[in-house]
Amino acid sequence: MRETEGLNSSFEKLMVFGAAESMSITEWKDVPVELLLRILSLVDDQTVIVASGVCHGWRDAISWGLTRLSLSWCKRSMNDLVLSVAPKFTKLQALGLRQDTPQLHDDAVEAIAAHCHELQELDLSKSFRLTDRSLYALAVGCPELVKLNISGCTGFSYSALGYLTGCCRKLKTLNLCGCVRTATDRALKAIGYNCHQMQSLNLGWCDRVGDEGIKSLAYGCPNLRALDLCGCVLITDDSVVALANNCLHLRSLGLYFCQNITDRAMYSLAQSRVKNKHDVWASVKSRYEEEGLTNLNISQCTALTPPAVQALCDSFPDLHTCPGRHSLIISGCLNLTSVHCACASMQAHRAPHAMPHLAH
Repeated sequence: MRETEGLNSSFEKLMVFGAAESMSITEWKDVPVELLLRILSLVDDQTVIVASGVCHGWRDAISWGLTRLSLSWCKRSMNDLVLSVAPKFTKLQALGLRQDTPQLHDDAVEAIAAHCHELQELDLSKSFRLTDRSLYALAVGCPELVKLNISGCTGFSYSALGYLTGCCRKLKTLNLCGCVRTATDRALKAIGYNCHQMQSLNLGWCDRVGDEGIKSLAYGCPNLRALDLCGCVLITDDSVVALANNCLHLRSLGLYFCQNITDRAMYSLAQSRVKNKHDVWASVKSRYEEEGLTNLNISQCTALTPPAVQALCDSFPDLHTCPGRHSLIISGCLNLTSVHCACASMQAHRAPHAMPHLAH
């Protein structure tokens, strides 16, 4: 078996390079736990699964030492595999279960929640077959969750997500892209009320999200760094104004196809720079932290005018329109072609000085 050959190769490699010079190791059963875990760090996750079946000693050692695992390589029977490994790997802190085709059922997630109580990161993206049972189980069994990706999971309701946020209040990163039933204003109010540490939230193409939900998020999650609202067609300037006034650490904002956004939103973001500078000087710690927008997607926001977007560029020099550094994305906005970033201004200023003087 290829996985076993890889394991043997790693064992031999450590022997050759003297990792166990002071030990008498001739067989796998002699390998100390520390050395075993070092060997497993050299192989892929599929081989780790194979290793856990060698013997009880190995299984116990791996269950105590393994904290990160991805099963995304499993193209068939992932559900059965999760049911098998969840009771073994009880110290997992990060688990990746992204699928190309839906395999997981609620019983697998319930097994994870029943055994992996220290889990902090979980990727369930594209798990189309999961229902609210999974979120309720995670809420009870995995209260330490910090990062959760349920993008494309269309079977969850907003009430189940609300319950989850009430139990998992340490959440900092949440991906709800495409979760139309889940991401509603009521769900965002629950996030704003419960998850004050939230830093990154993806609401892409959640077209039921409106201003009330975003304002609740802005008031309750002042530490937001990244927010994707692409395709949230109901939001207006009120949402952006609330974010500008309350989320002063915002670095990335996606507003693609939010066609109700006008110049008022751009000017409010530009003005937030002034307020943020005041707060930075008020705190010695913050003085050394990066601040301000570095990524903004306003593609297809056709109501915007050049003066407003230029004011934003002038306020945030990390927003680039120059080739190779596009962090201000304005595709589909033909009226914004005159907007330029700080780099363009510097090049225009230097150009005359770079020209050779003509001889008289």
